[in-house]
Amino acid sequence: MFQTIKLDISPSGIATITLARPEVYNAINNLMLEELRAALAMAEKNGLIKVFVLTGEGKGFCAGQDLKSLLENPALVPSQMVKKYYIPLIMDMRNCAKPIICKLNGVAAGAGCSLALACDMVIATEEASLSEAFVNIGLVPDSGSTYFLPRMVGRMKAFELFALGSKISAKEALQLGLVNQVVPHAQLDETVAQLVSKIATSPLKAISMIKTMLNQSYHLNLHEVLEMEAEMQDMAASTADFKEGVAAFAQKRPPQYTGQ
Repeated sequence: MFQTIKLDISPSGIATITLARPEVYNAINNLMLEELRAALAMAEKNGLIKVFVLTGEGKGFCAGQDLKSLLENPALVPSQMVKKYYIPLIMDMRNCAKPIICKLNGVAAGAGCSLALACDMVIATEEASLSEAFVNIGLVPDSGSTYFLPRMVGRMKAFELFALGSKISAKEALQLGLVNQVVPHAQLDETVAQLVSKIATSPLKAISMIKTMLNQSYHLNLHEVLEMEAEMQDMAASTADFKEGVAAFAQKRPPQYTGQ
């Protein structure tokens, strides 16, 4: 069905999207961007899907934009490509009601780094790295990097990482707050599987609202955030999972959430 990615949906409701151009370290071309959007849309409409996992095939996560396609089309206007392909994908990822976990299995450079930062959590192998490599070919960051990175590390550190275009090791990425966890490569699959299993059995409507609230909190003042929290709390309190959580607490038993 897809040529540049793979989509696997498990019986437990985990949708794994794998970037599948390992011969070029999963470099991004226009078809991959279109297929990523299609896979997200397809899986999000599936009521059984609870969590997304985004990863790469082979040794790398994503080397960024495939420069070969740019060389083959010198008349290409970069802004047109960004607006047509990258902006819709990043917005789809952030507006997705379900959490997206990045399984960072190797290098994430340029737009590949942007894809990782657009996810809700990142679990990285010790061999992984991140690089805002745009400046290394005379370009500026895109695909949301200048939005996500300074909010994670601060303006001055973000300028350093953008201006130098240097590689950030998994260990440094953890210290900077760019990834949630770093594990040995042999443990990456198991660690991510345990994480997504825990999320999949959580109160999923509350998880979705948490994602929405964090997205909106970037643009609101304190009073607006407090008002948003109050309104969202009413919505959360109306769910079946809230009632189950309270009942389980009163009965001193583990809750059995249904995502409703």
